[in-house]
Amino acid sequence: MSARKTYILKLYVAGNTPNSMRALKTLRNILETEFRGVYALKVIDVLKNPQLAEEDKILATPTLAKILPPPVRRIIGDLSDRERVLIGLDLLYDELAESELLRDSYGDENIVSSDS
Repeated sequence: MSARKTYILKLYVAGNTPNSMRALKTLRNILETEFRGVYALKVIDVLKNPQLAEEDKILATPTLAKILPPPVRRIIGDLSDRERVLIGLDLLYDELAESELLRDSYGDENIVSSDS
């Protein structure tokens, strides 16, 4: 059994705009329902901390940055495309890879995860 990854995430928002609030709500929902490992989320308001956005070369908000585990990934937008977010965070890829391992181990093409 492999050790769980630790996810370090930064969500850059511009105040309390509808897109920013939607991105935060969607991300929290994903974290609560999909993450089985340890994670840390830092929400950065670029209106209050423009220097952080500049340092991290953030050009648009909302932007989600996955810092750890590597590679660093950025997702721009309100995060409403759940599948795109999961792929960007490498969660969907990991689940597909685990499914492939199970299929290879058991030789069964029809294994369905009980987590769906």
